[in-house]
Amino acid sequence: MKNNKLKFLALAALTTTLAGCVGSMPVRSGDADAKTVATGSAGGANAANANSELERCDRPFGTIAVVEDQNADWYRILSGQYRLTSTVPVLRLLMQQSNCFIVVDRGRAMANMAQERALQQSGELRAGSNFGKGQMVSADYSLTPEVLFSERGTGGLGAAAGAVGGGLLGAIVGSMKTNEAATLLTLVDNRSGVQVGVAEGSAKNTDFGLGGLIGGGGGGVGLGGYTNTPQGKVIAGAFMDSYNQLVRALRNYTAQGMGDRGLGTGGRLGVDGASQAGGYSGGKISLRDAQARLNQMGFDVGNPDGKMGAKTQAALRDFQADRGIPVTGRLDATTQAELQR
Repeated sequence: MKNNKLKFLALAALTTTLAGCVGSMPVRSGDADAKTVATGSAGGANAANANSELERCDRPFGTIAVVEDQNADWYRILSGQYRLTSTVPVLRLLMQQSNCFIVVDRGRAMANMAQERALQQSGELRAGSNFGKGQMVSADYSLTPEVLFSERGTGGLGAAAGAVGGGLLGAIVGSMKTNEAATLLTLVDNRSGVQVGVAEGSAKNTDFGLGGLIGGGGGGVGLGGYTNTPQGKVIAGAFMDSYNQLVRALRNYTAQGMGDRGLGTGGRLGVDGASQAGGYSGGKISLRDAQARLNQMGFDVGNPDGKMGAKTQAALRDFQADRGIPVTGRLDATTQAELQR
């Protein structure tokens, strides 16, 4: 009983103190508690007040545009359930501050750029406005963001409160909830369409409720409110983690290659009877020349005689299996292409 009275007195004192402050609290511009992890600003290659955990580059990898699929399920949840806006601005800030990419606009500002060019062509702009053709910078890469999941109040530990005896520690544990988010960034080369990088990121924070601290029992005062960290802050943190992971991978980038053939000219996982003529751009090769090449590559056909015997067929099958193309035992177009690479 005595403990409950003390709790009521503490609550009353806290309420009185806060009530006296309500009318005198000024708006604090730039307050740290209102920021996301994407802090500060960027101008050209320079950044001011950027997050110290953000990766930076001495020189950019290339130009980049952010492509956000606003018809995707994750975006509808983001904008509907959490009332959050586009992820593009925070990603642009992170990329320019890092100096790892030069951001080019392919979003709504494109309409403004087109409008200025239309005004130039109609003669409405002043002389020397210099809005002619051939000035826009191409985007070397496209970056596609995606929120894999985002949830508030996960990992509530109310059940654990009883396990620690219902005391102060139990009240603290019982009033904890976790906000979590996981994101994905995919980097694609615009000229080839090849994915050159992808990175997952995550972030979480823990909110503490006041109900368990002040109530503690059936006769207590249940405030039950949480600090309720805006989910946008957690998502921004996950995107910065994704971006940092991507930059670290790109610093050690090595292009994927097929080795013995160009990309898109025919894969090694062949299908029996399938034609891959699209990957063959050379001329035909005679059976005698094919036999000679097979011998040079270590596939023994004996003396090249221009005849399709059992030994030549066996050598062709071995060659086709080694190159991952359909194993036919014939000198088809796909096999001719492989022999002439």
